Amino acid sequence: MSTISPQTALIYAMVIAAVADEKLKDSEIEAISFAVRSLPAFRGYTLDAMRTATGDCVALLDDEDGIDAALGLVKEALPSELTETAYALACDIVAVDGTAEQSELRWLEMLRHELNVERLHAAAIERGARARYRRWPKELLTGIPAAIMPDKSA
Repeated sequence: MSTISPQTALIYAMVIAAVADEKLKDSEIEAISFAVRSLPAFRGYTLDAMRTATGDCVALLDDEDGIDAALGLVKEALPSELTETAYALACDIVAVDGTAEQSELRWLEMLRHELNVERLHAAAIERGARARYRRWPKELLTGIPAAIMPDKSA
């Protein structure tokens, strides 16, 4: 039996993705919080439980072999039906900033291997996360208001 719940394992997957670049940003915490509040996988899971799990995961990662221990807990706690969910949530956390650093990409690769997420499935999940968090190019943003606003001088 696992020492953490499947929902806590999902939190761990997101937290590890968030701190892979050594920074736990407000945008990442908000994305984790949003997932807990809105996704069916977290039904019955509270924000207090999320905060506790986040703190526990960060503390575990401070240990010398923390990443291996955290990955082991995630793998042990997740039923096979939630492995792609864990990968998708981790991808969303990496994508929330608009850029993915090498350390984050390495973490995603480790997670994919540990959870046995097929390469083609992982690519589709990654593409979906990239599409969901894509930003407007700055050159387009500057032209939008003028292009869509009616001319009031006429």
